[in-house]
Amino acid sequence: MRYRMLGDVRVGAIGLGAMPLSIEGHPDEARALATVHAALDAGVTLLDTADSYHPPGGAPGAGELLVARALATYGGRGRTDGVLDGVLVATKGGRGRTADGGWTVDGRPEHLRRAAEASARRLGVEAIGLYQLHKPDPAVPYAESLGAIRELLDAGTIRLAGISNVDVDQIRLAREVLGERLVSVQNRYSPAVRTAEPELRLCAELGLAFMPWSPLGGISRSSLDGASDLTADPEFGAFHRVARARGVSPQRVALAWLLARSETVLPIPGASRPETVRDSAGAAELVLDTQDLAELGVR
Repeated sequence: MRYRMLGDVRVGAIGLGAMPLSIEGHPDEARALATVHAALDAGVTLLDTADSYHPPGGAPGAGELLVARALATYGGRGRTDGVLDGVLVATKGGRGRTADGGWTVDGRPEHLRRAAEASARRLGVEAIGLYQLHKPDPAVPYAESLGAIRELLDAGTIRLAGISNVDVDQIRLAREVLGERLVSVQNRYSPAVRTAEPELRLCAELGLAFMPWSPLGGISRSSLDGASDLTADPEFGAFHRVARARGVSPQRVALAWLLARSETVLPIPGASRPETVRDSAGAAELVLDTQDLAELGVR
């Protein structure tokens, strides 16, 4: 496992996006726990969840409780403040679910303070390792929401802060409000969706970790052995061709491509099976050469 920095914390270059383990269509608990354990076995040290990762109509925090159970049942390593040593648990606040499966946003400072305190209780920690403002709320000035995050940092409820689903101006504002304690930005970015290029470049300039969510967009999950059907995503055939030449899956190539975009990129692919998370973790050891990158269109 290669490592990268998230603030002052060294984490594995590939994290685990735990959303698929607790929203609608999630696996049973045994497989969900096995998936997190497989990630830890593979050297993953960054686990990303949110208080809103629960099925429609369910109670907030199902994803956080699952991560806490997975860590509690994983043996062989020491623990500090309820979390496995060397593992950074990241969660998010400021979104919710509706009974019909929709998503809401709530960036009110009083809500964020309550949400973070509840998340810490569910995770079983005194201080959340990385707390991320899930999405700007158009009904609340962004500076006010960021002010609540600053208060949580000052109170010791959270150790590090991140933001998500933001533009360049919002990143700059967050840096003004939170200073060096802002360590990450989580935006959608993948082979299929590259609209966050300006945010990625700004993160590289400021030394912020850029955590792409849904990082495998455009790359079919039809195979984990490099033999995916090229007709499934013809626009991204280069990823399949490089995968066949390297003897790995197209998903692994896509994640290695993301790592090559910037030294600050930390992909957090989702997974709901142990074999999937093991394949994703292998991308940290896959270093693409200049010929590979040229084939994939990286300049």
